[in-house]
Formats: sequence, C-alpha cells, structure tokens
Amino acid sequence: MHRHTQADFESLRDQAVTLRRDGLSRRQIRDRLHIHNNDILNRLLQGEPPPDWTRRPNAKDDLRSRARELRGRGMTYDEIVAELGVSKSSVSLWVRDLPKPAASPERMHRMREARWEPHRKAVAEARKRTKEDAAREIGALTERELFLVGIGLYWSEGSKSKPHRTDESVTFINSDPDMITVYLAWLRLLAVEPGRLHFRVLIHESADVPAAERHWADLVGVDVSDFGKTTLKKHNPKTVRKNVGENYHGCLVIRVRQGTDLYRRIEGWWWGIVLGARSTA
Repeated sequence: MHRHTQADFESLRDQAVTLRRDGLSRRQIRDRLHIHNNDILNRLLQGEPPPDWTRRPNAKDDLRSRARELRGRGMTYDEIVAELGVSKSSVSLWVRDLPKPAASPERMHRMREARWEPHRKAVAEARKRTKEDAAREIGALTERELFLVGIGLYWSEGSKSKPHRTDESVTFINSDPDMITVYLAWLRLLAVEPGRLHFRVLIHESADVPAAERHWADLVGVDVSDFGKTTLKKHNPKTVRKNVGENYHGCLVIRVRQGTDLYRRIEGWWWGIVLGARSTA
C-alpha cells in the first residue's frame, strides 16, 4: 500500500512539475489534477519556481533597484533612507551584499560636522548661560559707573594726541554698534549737545555703501543726509578680506565739534583713574 501511494505521489509530482514548467499557476494545477490539499500541492511543487506571469508586481522592486543604484554611487544607509523614504532595515536587506563605499571628502566633512554638532551646541548653550548670568550681575548702571566706563572706552578706542602730533580732538571710530551705543550714552551724560556731533562712515569701496549709511543713521537716530561724506578705503584685489557680506557696515566715525576742552578733561579723567588704580596696588 505504501509503495502504491508513493508511486501515485511520484506520478502526480511529475504531472504537477510538467504543468508548472508549462506555465500554469497553482490554482490551474490544483484544478487540473483535482488536488484540494494545500500541503500535498506544496510537496508536489517543492523547488519549482512560479512562472513570471503569476508573480504579483512588488511595489518595492523599484525602490530596491533605486537603493542599490544609490549605494553604488557611494551613499550611506541614512542618505538612502532620506532619499527614498523607506526604513533602514529595508535598505540594509537590499544592499548588504554590495561593498561599503569609500568615504568621499564631502562625506567625511559631513560626518565630522555631525559628530561635533552636539558638542558645539552644548558649548553655545553654556556660553549663552554664562553671558546671561554675567549680564544680570551688572544690572542698572549708575551715572558714575557710566561715567567711568565711558572714560575707559574712549581712551581705548578714541583718538589721542601724540607727543609728535598734537591733536586734541574728540573722535571715536568703531564698527561695533554696542560700543557706539554706550559711547553716545556717555556723551549724553556729559551734556554734549546733539548738534555738536558730526557723523561719517568709513568703509571699503567694494561694500554696499548706501546700506551701510542707512544702518548707522538708523542706529544713531539721524537722517543719512546729516552725515558727512563717506570715506572709502581702496580695495586691494590681492587681499582676502573677511569683513564682507550683508553684515559688513564698515565703521562709524563720531567727532565732537569744538571738543578741545572736552578732550583735555577726558585725558585728565583717565589720569585720575590711573592714579586711583596705583593707590590700590
């Protein structure tokens, strides 16, 4: 009985394989041979691939081909995931047999940037917290505090008379808007009338001069037409300048008219600060 059953099975298998190779589907073979048990049908067709026409179109076939193409062009798993919108596990399955691409200089740069980004962010946050804490330590300035700050600010950044060139004018040149703001607050404390202030811009000729003039005029609260003639610095094409771009506004020059007496007082105030510092030594 067993031998007869085995012979029947082998006969059915031969028929099933022949029909399969002729391009019939599982359903067609089942109906042709009157086999309604899926386990038996699976055993009969074991090892026989389905004909191409019976395969369902796989929506991921195109994605798989595209993933392999991108991998061949040197893209990382993450880059392929971002490009195709598929899972990283799918990408790994599709391309894991392909050699790992050599890292390009651009990719190495991106990797370094990504590696250092958390550190830079942490440093930036720590810097911000420190600056905010320090700013709170200052609080509101008294008039005397602003008076002393202004003296030190002018003596550091303002023009000074030299033994070989006597020039007792009060002229302040700076590119930092915050320094300009503090300096003008100091002049107001000293009761220097706005009409005594003369403004002009000092800037490279290759910059956006009208934009720079508007920038400084807005900061100090006057009209551009009230500015003196802008001084243009000649551009040397052999020099690589870093102070370029839309944030470059040159320097603002602020001169106090009839400032000789004020200059002498500033010089005296500064000397008084020096003497005071020496007395604490």
